[in-house]
Amino acid sequence: MSMVLYELAGRNGVRYSQFSWRSRLALAHKGIPIALRAVAVSDKAALAFSGQDKVPVLVDGERVIPDSWAIATYLEEHYPDRPSLFGDATARALAAFAAQWVDRQVVPVLVPLLAVDVVACVDAADAAHLRGQFEHAFGATLEELAADRQRRIKAFRRAIAPARAVLRTTPFLSGARPAYADYALFSVLQWARLVSPFEPLEDGDPVGAWREAMLDLFDGLARSHPARRERAEG
Repeated sequence: MSMVLYELAGRNGVRYSQFSWRSRLALAHKGIPIALRAVAVSDKAALAFSGQDKVPVLVDGERVIPDSWAIATYLEEHYPDRPSLFGDATARALAAFAAQWVDRQVVPVLVPLLAVDVVACVDAADAAHLRGQFEHAFGATLEELAADRQRRIKAFRRAIAPARAVLRTTPFLSGARPAYADYALFSVLQWARLVSPFEPLEDGDPVGAWREAMLDLFDGLARSHPARRERAEG
């Protein structure tokens, strides 16, 4: 029986949760087939079985694992015969550091600039729910948060400077092959790609070339989900 991954879905089935993308890629890395269950962000009851109200949630038989990092460590510990998400104990600690860096230094800079675009990707109930969450968290309207984002995006580009420095010398953040640190940062760029027509990277940025390589992983898993710009053109 396949594992089941619960993740957010918006209009036209867009899978816009960056944290669910970390788990999607971790499962693909391990070569584990999954069944997907779409959840509306405003439907807290759908996740009540997990004892909390956030995605992703992985169900593996009788085991229920919420949280993308917990899912990654669960997969590593319970499926050690499959490709490692980390490499060894030292690399696992570094992957945890990378995930925390993304969550604390990268996400807070980019999400406010694109939040106004997220609400256009979901239905009315979810849009109201997300607008309330974002505006409460950031203390401004979504429109105010997006104002002047062409200038304010420079802070995001500075925030990812450590990744840029690494990617000038190696194909992936984890070295010759991608691993969980790559999935953590890529999840933010995949989220941006899916929810917004706004391009957060400058032309020629090494992070952009890396993003293209990440989109091609696992037979184009991430690329198979059309970008917001592509959906608009279609």
